[in-house]
Amino acid sequence: MSIDLDGNGFLREVGMQEFGVAWGGWQVCAVKSLTAAARALRTHAFPVGVLMSTLDGIEEIDSFLHQHWATQWVGVFPPRVLQTTACRRLVRDHCYDYHTLPVDAVRLQHTLGHAYGYATLRDMAESPLSEMEHADMQLKGHGAAIGRLREQILKVANASAPVLIWGESGSGKELTAQAIHAHSIRAAGPFVPINCGAIPASLAQSELFGHEKGAFTGATRDKQGLIESAAGGTVFLDEIGDLPLSLQTNLLRFLQEKTIYRVGATHSTVVDVRVIAASHVNLLHAVQQGSFREDLYYRLNVLALDVPPLRERKEDLMLLANHFFATYIAERAPRVKGFSSAAAQAIREHAWPGNVRELINRVRRAMVMAEGKLIVPRDLGLTASGKAGQSAALGGSRLRADREAVQASLANAGSNISQAARDLGVSRMTLYRLMKKLDIEG
Repeated sequence: MSIDLDGNGFLREVGMQEFGVAWGGWQVCAVKSLTAAARALRTHAFPVGVLMSTLDGIEEIDSFLHQHWATQWVGVFPPRVLQTTACRRLVRDHCYDYHTLPVDAVRLQHTLGHAYGYATLRDMAESPLSEMEHADMQLKGHGAAIGRLREQILKVANASAPVLIWGESGSGKELTAQAIHAHSIRAAGPFVPINCGAIPASLAQSELFGHEKGAFTGATRDKQGLIESAAGGTVFLDEIGDLPLSLQTNLLRFLQEKTIYRVGATHSTVVDVRVIAASHVNLLHAVQQGSFREDLYYRLNVLALDVPPLRERKEDLMLLANHFFATYIAERAPRVKGFSSAAAQAIREHAWPGNVRELINRVRRAMVMAEGKLIVPRDLGLTASGKAGQSAALGGSRLRADREAVQASLANAGSNISQAARDLGVSRMTLYRLMKKLDIEG
């Protein structure tokens, strides 16, 4: 692609006289505005682009190049423009290389060849997600562990029995539940996620099962509960182990009878909904400790799925890292183009105690903090050997990663425990336990 924003004859000078013309072995798409360039890039992925401009409208040009970072841009500028701070910053942040007018067409062809070779090498580094994976499930990856999980999801999807999902924090339990729902006969119905530990104890009964008008002070109208709102679809009870014992009794009754009692109601309501529950704690141990009902455990544990931790998905690590890089591309520093080989090695060697959530946090931080064009291990908070910080102890690495994640979430939420728990994807009780374990004051 070639963009001549000033229309000063650069295209004619090097022989790019018509749209779509072949020039020196290159198939050229020549445009004269950023709008036309953006339109062309939406329909075709150009590995290399040439930008000719005197940099009038520098902010629009900077924004355009930031959005279309995957193209290797070669700048062509008048000598006087190249002396300006704005131009030097643009070249540093966005350009593979640059030339000054008048252009030496032979040297420009050499530059374009090098840029194209670099783009090809970068694209070959990691395979992108296939169209099948995009159409299949939100669970990204093509390794053996995630493949087995997909197979299990397809097997249980069209059954009507409850599903119990176990997995470490941040491993993707809710995505697994969403995939089960999406492949079931209930896919057209609602999917209602409920964080069982995030609901205030005083409101839990009403929130889950609803209430009748006048049931208590402030109940000015009938209210449908979250379970009832999932009628015809799926209700996902996340962190089911944090559900108070009193509500466990009501949930057991619902699973047995498929009916609920709203608070203040004198009659039951039939609700057709499938239940998927999840926990990061061993519910059988919770049963033995008396914090979880044994009959409810066996009622839920009909179809059991285990979500693999990230440390068992080494082959998917760079695919996921690149996916999150693309997802949060708007947050990156303009000059950051991707991961260095050393960063990729560190990612593969790290144990990822915080699972996918830790990977997301480290990638997002690196995209902002990186000082070069490629992310290096220290930008991720890893060493070249893949260990977090300077400690070789896995336990210390995990505690440090957990502490950083919890402190960051609390700071972003203004110390609001409920908001921080939602951001972390855990219940309030789980967050309180983490804060106590990590010696973090609320």
